Amino acid sequence: MITGFLLRALDRRITIAIAIILAVAVLVPASNLLLPTDSTFRIPTYVMSLMGKYLTYALLALTLDLVWGYCGILSLGHAAFFALGGYAMGMYLMRQIGPRGVYGDPVLPDFMVFLNWKELPWFWHGMDMFWFAMLMVLVVPGLLAFIFGWFAFRSRVNGVYLSIITQAMTYALLLAFFRNDMGFGGNNGLTDFKDILGFSIQADGTRATLFAMSALMLALCLLLSSAIVRSKYGKVLIGVRDAESRTRFLGYRVENIKLFTFVVSAMMAGIAGALFVPQVGIINPGEFEPGNSIEVVIWTAVGGRGTLIGPIIGAVLVNAGKTFFTGAFPEFWLFALGGLFVLVTLFLPKGIVGTWQQFMARRKEYADEASKEKQAASLAAAEPGAAE
Repeated sequence: MITGFLLRALDRRITIAIAIILAVAVLVPASNLLLPTDSTFRIPTYVMSLMGKYLTYALLALTLDLVWGYCGILSLGHAAFFALGGYAMGMYLMRQIGPRGVYGDPVLPDFMVFLNWKELPWFWHGMDMFWFAMLMVLVVPGLLAFIFGWFAFRSRVNGVYLSIITQAMTYALLLAFFRNDMGFGGNNGLTDFKDILGFSIQADGTRATLFAMSALMLALCLLLSSAIVRSKYGKVLIGVRDAESRTRFLGYRVENIKLFTFVVSAMMAGIAGALFVPQVGIINPGEFEPGNSIEVVIWTAVGGRGTLIGPIIGAVLVNAGKTFFTGAFPEFWLFALGGLFVLVTLFLPKGIVGTWQQFMARRKEYADEASKEKQAASLAAAEPGAAE
């Protein structure tokens, strides 16, 4: 049943996209690990880690597209779910340091020793077990999304008001995590990670594995998202986006439909955050910044919302451009990002992929019309007396 549900998601575009992602998951780590260091085709470890970060951003953009592109929920708070997943992974990595920290405490992380904490807070217990930490990566963002969505959607908060509330939620978490007494490292956050599952986090093999896992999770979440939007439930989802009142009038529980999609999207964003942290080596309250959520909206818009593949392309392209501009023209990056969003809104309202699909659809339409005209002319020429 589950296999059939997933296989129905594999149209031609999704199949090609997943094949490309899986090829990248194999070829990039293989290039880094198997080719000699002086080879032209070898991808350095730092570049592989940078690409891995792009893949986690692509997954985050995909999660936003699921709720914005197909359900009409413009969330400006997805950075919160991303950061919560990252903190869950960061807590696990901090517990793996043990007595190798600066203060040598076998239980308490360094920042707790520095702040004179006497015992480990209750919410840190169990985070030394990988399976429990990964469970929290899903449960914490999902639970927050469920509680938030339960009240927001049943109160029928929509449009810009919902966007503002999601941004307020993210900002509230930013302020909370900045506090030292919250037990999450305050302004400095969590860093100085050593191991993951017993393997050095700085080793090339570990970095290659993290990159491959990022690509595999992106492919899996793309498959799952496609299966959702191409199912009968997905048709109702689009109905909620395009005509919520009419869908409600037909008897559907719109708030439940929104809630399910919002929770699934938040859990996938948590996975993206968990994969992001070990590759960049730090997680701090800055990840809750409302500006980060706005950037995700830009990635999705640039690639093309409501296409699934578009946000992945948009996230990779925009972040690659950010890497270039912040190195070459650091003072102009924000202007370039704002200009990009304005240009896309004015000239590519459907994004890169959406515009391409529209162009191909029109091209096919013109080709069909030309074929019909040619066929009609051939039939007319073949009729008796046509030569007269």
